[in-house]
Amino acid sequence: MSYALSAMLLLTTLSPPLVYIVGRRSNKAAAGVLCAILAADAFLLLTTLPTVAAGDSYTESYYWIPILGSIFTLFVDGTSLSLSIVTLALMIAATVFSTRYLESEGNNASYYAFLGFLAVGLVGVFVTSCLLAFYFFWELMLIPSYFIIAKWGYSDAHRVAFKFFIFTHAGAVLVILGIGATFMTTNTLDMLQAGTLLLGVPDETVRLILIFFTIGFAVKMAIVPLHMWLPDAHSEAPAPMSALLSGVIIEAGGYAIFRISMRMVYPAVAGTWYGTDFLHALTLLGVFSAYYGALNALASEDIKRIIAYSSISHMGYALFGLSLLSTSTVAGSGALLHLVNHAVSKGLFFLTAGSVMRGTGVRDVRRLGGLASKMPVTAVCSAIAAFSIAGTPGFACFMSEFLMLIGGFQSANLDSFDLIPSALMVVATVLCAAYALRLFWKVFLEKLQVEKAREAPVAMLAPMIILAGLVILLGVWPRLFLDLIVAGK
Repeated sequence: MSYALSAMLLLTTLSPPLVYIVGRRSNKAAAGVLCAILAADAFLLLTTLPTVAAGDSYTESYYWIPILGSIFTLFVDGTSLSLSIVTLALMIAATVFSTRYLESEGNNASYYAFLGFLAVGLVGVFVTSCLLAFYFFWELMLIPSYFIIAKWGYSDAHRVAFKFFIFTHAGAVLVILGIGATFMTTNTLDMLQAGTLLLGVPDETVRLILIFFTIGFAVKMAIVPLHMWLPDAHSEAPAPMSALLSGVIIEAGGYAIFRISMRMVYPAVAGTWYGTDFLHALTLLGVFSAYYGALNALASEDIKRIIAYSSISHMGYALFGLSLLSTSTVAGSGALLHLVNHAVSKGLFFLTAGSVMRGTGVRDVRRLGGLASKMPVTAVCSAIAAFSIAGTPGFACFMSEFLMLIGGFQSANLDSFDLIPSALMVVATVLCAAYALRLFWKVFLEKLQVEKAREAPVAMLAPMIILAGLVILLGVWPRLFLDLIVAGK
């Protein structure tokens, strides 16, 4: 039996105290140790690739809590492996970026330790099938995120961090209620076994479980009308944390809806009137979120707030694709691929915004302009992120959006309800292109208004360049993750 996943989690769990001790002397040493641990995690994850690529899931099981008959199960399939790899890549990029971005803050040992804690929660969510362990990791994401936003955020950081905590913790309460109801009716905490056992549970109970889980996960995914925490949290958090919030944490909500709501619970009500209405509701929420986020991004003038509203819009796309999972494998695969592509693209976008803010001290796009001549590398990386978010062919998000839209029209052959939402999502792509290109134009191409602007240091440019390369790679070679996702479904 291999122990790759357990070794990875153990190594990541040991990182916070180690990073903190090292960081008391040097921020760069703390960042270096954390990056080394995250790179080792990525190597351990990649050892499972042959199994996953063959269409199987890689699993490790340990007897855990006898009184509950609970087994601590670690597993990865194509979807969870893809998201785990992207998570670690973004964590490394954010850590390296932070070394210069936060250097004026003095000693940041606790900051890098909190990033280590965050890595445990993020990766843990993607690599376990035990509902109790899943909840532990789900909540663990919240704690370091709160402290990072509150201590290293901008002007209104404490209020925003508290708002983030209250909203996401309220969602977590619904998740634990769903877990409790699942255990009461199936006597198991393993999501893979529970999916089969729920098929024999009365519809009324399954409906309640489905609602608990989906609403709880939708809060983290920032689906309208449960999105209120996101614009403030993403715009007031330090740029590296914004990259993780928008690049990974809200994607965890989308993954949870796929893994638990759609794969574990929904089959028990599939084919019933409730199952159909549930999918239609998700479709409408996805469309509404896509338009709400895009229109607010068009109306905003704060560089980070524009990108934050963009995240709401793109999570609407993902939810739209996930709602078609049972009628179109193309749309479902596109939605899961979009979680990966959006993570990389939006992580890059927030890092470039951080570079602009550090180089100019300005975040209002009306007071920026012409920065392409002053910050050429940042400008190129920002253009790549903007083109991807706009759905431009040859960049990451194009292919996942294309698959979801094609899948939507395919699904309309089986359910005519999906025709109008699919057409509306096509129109929404125009709005996405509008706000993304407007942002790039106002910041980098209009008349220069900032007297002092300087290019970011190498430690900030390097992660942006690497992520930009990955955005292009995913655009021209979508099979890099798509084959894994399809194999895992």
